[in-house]
Amino acid sequence: MARSHIFSGSKFEDMAGYCRAVVDGNWIFVSGTSGHEPKSGAIEESVEAQTNQCLQVIEDALQEANSRIEDIVRVRVFASDREYVMPISMILKAKFGHFTPTNTTLITGFADPAMKVEIEVTALRQSD
Repeated sequence: MARSHIFSGSKFEDMAGYCRAVVDGNWIFVSGTSGHEPKSGAIEESVEAQTNQCLQVIEDALQEANSRIEDIVRVRVFASDREYVMPISMILKAKFGHFTPTNTTLITGFADPAMKVEIEVTALRQSD
């Protein structure tokens, strides 16, 4: 099976020369995804809205790869402040709690000061 690439249309993909996701066999590797709306670049202020936007873009990429959110096996969360860890975690629990992927959460800075969260995932598509 050939490797394929998925793009969300984000200006960051073009600017930095990467894609939203790489599909290699049954593996899907989704790049770090911020709370920006891919086409317009708009970003909401609240960490909750940003987290939900991250997850929507990730779900869209997985769907394009003929996969689903339940196929996620690893999550990496980057938060700009430790105060955001609990709100982000509550949203992830609601989304991932029934299939529990691995998770690493880090506190870090971002190039865009409006960013509060970035999420990357790895998924293993179930064989048909």
